[in-house]
Amino acid sequence: MPANAPPPSPSATAHSPLHAVVADDFAAVNRTILDQLASRIPLVETIGQYIIESGGKRLRPLLVLLAARSLGFEGDKHVTLATLVEFMHTSTLLHDDVVDESHLRRGKATANDSWGNAPSVLVGDFLYSRSFQMMVEVGSMRVMEVLSAATCTIAEGEVQQLTNVGNPDIDEAAYFETIQGKTAMLFEAASHSGAILAGATPEQEAALQHYGRYLGLAFQLIDDLLDYQGDAEAMGKNVGDDLAEGKPTLPLIQAMAVGTAEQAKVIRQAIRHGGLERLEEVLAIVHDTGALDYTRAKAEEMAAKALAQLDALPASPYRDSMAHLARLAVDRQS
Repeated sequence: MPANAPPPSPSATAHSPLHAVVADDFAAVNRTILDQLASRIPLVETIGQYIIESGGKRLRPLLVLLAARSLGFEGDKHVTLATLVEFMHTSTLLHDDVVDESHLRRGKATANDSWGNAPSVLVGDFLYSRSFQMMVEVGSMRVMEVLSAATCTIAEGEVQQLTNVGNPDIDEAAYFETIQGKTAMLFEAASHSGAILAGATPEQEAALQHYGRYLGLAFQLIDDLLDYQGDAEAMGKNVGDDLAEGKPTLPLIQAMAVGTAEQAKVIRQAIRHGGLERLEEVLAIVHDTGALDYTRAKAEEMAAKALAQLDALPASPYRDSMAHLARLAVDRQS
């Protein structure tokens, strides 16, 4: 552990039913995170610890642990695998906040707001690089294949989202393609790689791969929904942030599809110009058109698909936790 490293934050060791069945594994992941943040460059440790200890549910490493344990995995390589998946996720957060020029994440100042863009990008690069070192430690070529392919897909998803900014002509299919890449892919890779590590049958491997995919889609859909009806304090960001950035998410896409020509015009202009000048109008439109209910229904559909995948697994507390996680995906306020 790095010298003077703080203990993992309470959120990182949450005593929720989700984490309880893998509490020892999760504690080992937290220790490994701090060990792997060690660097001869103090700023790397400082920023790395700041972003990792800034809260969050650590769902992606949790998926690795639950997937592996649900198939009876014994050993400790799932801890390394879970840690590297968290590093991959954290690196994307650092990069995303720079791209989005964000100042707030989970109620705290972003790393780029505190230290600047260049250190944030470079520490993100360090975490990505460290994750690949840990992939080698896991020692599974198939796991490396899944995770290395995932990094490319995630990067493509982020670029696709960037090119979509300010474009009101993005349709629902393009939206789902984007969130599959930028969000659902790492959920999918987490559960899929955990299954591979545990020696899953082809049926179980496919089931856990698709479980992660549908779970990730459900989470992103609810995130996009909450941007128009969430509680700013609970979310740790401002309502309307996506609109301010000109992101055409599903609530806006659906509202344009079913609303009046005038309503669609308001939203198209808001997406093109970004900002929050028309936030109140847009909020009224997404409510009046039923676009938020539509988005929630899509999220519930994805969660139901995730739940169905668990039929391929033997009954266990780990499977129960994954089922609970699928339900939590759509039943949350942050």
